Amino acid sequence: MDTTTLYIIIGIVALVLGFTIAKIIEKRRASGTIRDANKTAANMIKEARVESEAIKKDKILQAKEKFLELKSEHEKVIVSRERKLSEVEKRVRDKESQVSQILSKNKKESQDLETKIKDYDYRLEFLEKKKKETEKIHKKQVEQLEVLSGLSAEDAKTELIASVKEEAKTDAMAFIQDQLEEAKLTAEQEARKIVLNTIQRVGVEQTVENCVSVFNLDSDDVKGRIIGREGRNIRALEASTGVEIIVDDTPEAIILSCFDPVRREVARLSMHKLVTDGRIHPARIEEIVAKTEKQINQEIAEVGKRTVIDLGIHGLHPELIKVVGRMKFRSSYGQNLLQHSREVANLCAIMAAELGLNPKVAKRAGLLHDIGKVPNEESELPHALLGMKWAEKYGEKPDVCNAIGSHHDEIEMKSLYAPIVQVCDAISGARPGARRQVLDSYIQRLKDLEDVAFAFNGVQKAYAIQAGRELRVIVESDKVNDDKAAELSFNISQKIQNDMTYPGQVRVTVIRETRAINVAK
Repeated sequence: MDTTTLYIIIGIVALVLGFTIAKIIEKRRASGTIRDANKTAANMIKEARVESEAIKKDKILQAKEKFLELKSEHEKVIVSRERKLSEVEKRVRDKESQVSQILSKNKKESQDLETKIKDYDYRLEFLEKKKKETEKIHKKQVEQLEVLSGLSAEDAKTELIASVKEEAKTDAMAFIQDQLEEAKLTAEQEARKIVLNTIQRVGVEQTVENCVSVFNLDSDDVKGRIIGREGRNIRALEASTGVEIIVDDTPEAIILSCFDPVRREVARLSMHKLVTDGRIHPARIEEIVAKTEKQINQEIAEVGKRTVIDLGIHGLHPELIKVVGRMKFRSSYGQNLLQHSREVANLCAIMAAELGLNPKVAKRAGLLHDIGKVPNEESELPHALLGMKWAEKYGEKPDVCNAIGSHHDEIEMKSLYAPIVQVCDAISGARPGARRQVLDSYIQRLKDLEDVAFAFNGVQKAYAIQAGRELRVIVESDKVNDDKAAELSFNISQKIQNDMTYPGQVRVTVIRETRAINVAK
């Protein structure tokens, strides 16, 4: 064995010995650590036991305190209940004593009642006997009265009822008159105040509308060109526009006559364009008229929009806006319909504000109240009902539709806006200078007013004066007394109100006079 091998063996043995020694040392250290850990654990367990005992004692003390507290509260509740039970028992005993007293009292009263009943029965028998005797005496007296008066009891009763009825009717009329006068002292004053304030706050124009338009010319030479060869140009104009064109000796003027202001305006603008352009022949006339009609339709829409904007009305259907624009070219008794509707709208808004209502709804109803007067085609419905039908079709509110339909009493008024529209329509139409009435219809209205008075008994003469705003009735003094005169005035006013249509109001004055005439010879 050489030295190298020996050294290797010695090294290996040294390594084995070192590893073994290290293991031994490590085991010793681990056993020491385990012993220390066991000691520490034993100490911690001991401390934990001590601490748990302290906590246990504390919790036991708390539980005892809580038990005592709950026990005291329970005892208080029991005491309270016992006190209430004693009070209830006391009240029950009191009630029992009261009931016993009432029973004893009722028993006594029942005995007294039986005595009273017997007494009442005796008295009833006595009264029955007296009643029979009285009826016999009354019958004898009635027979004696019939013999003396020459009338039977039924006839006398009828006459008495008639006289009492007449007297009651007269007293009722007097009472009604007094109540009406008393109501008018305040109501009429307030109504006048509201109406006057409303009228004073609106400025309007006078009527200047008519059924003809005058087209001015630079010279009379243009008339021949408008007439054309053998009148073909004027015939083409009349056929295209539906307007009668009157060419007479009036210097430098041609008259356009038509009841429809829209057609009249189309004709006037078309003639102005033709004369300005200088080319006047049937084909050119038809072309210009077509363009003018389109221009007028655009103007109608613009007028409607401008009117709605000026009045501050929002959300109006486009078709209703066009209808409002068409009102510019319509008139009623010479009053321009658009101006009338704008005036009514402003009046309605002011009056609604005075009465505490919504002025926007009132203004909307006032603007649309006469839209039925501008139909695209003929209709058999009255203009108020036709306007209400359109308003319903285009989504207007029920209050607005009812105000439109009832402003001439065709239907029942269902909201406060309806009488406001009716009153403001009358204010706008009845003010001086607002409208022109046809003479025949005006005279006929006055005659109808007088005929209403002549339909009553006792009327001798009747005169419609002050342009039909007062009816003066003269009665026969021997047929109508003072009380019946007041009744007659009331009945005539009610009949006029129910049967006639008139602007403003009509005052009925009944005149009764007694004349004593003697002749000195």
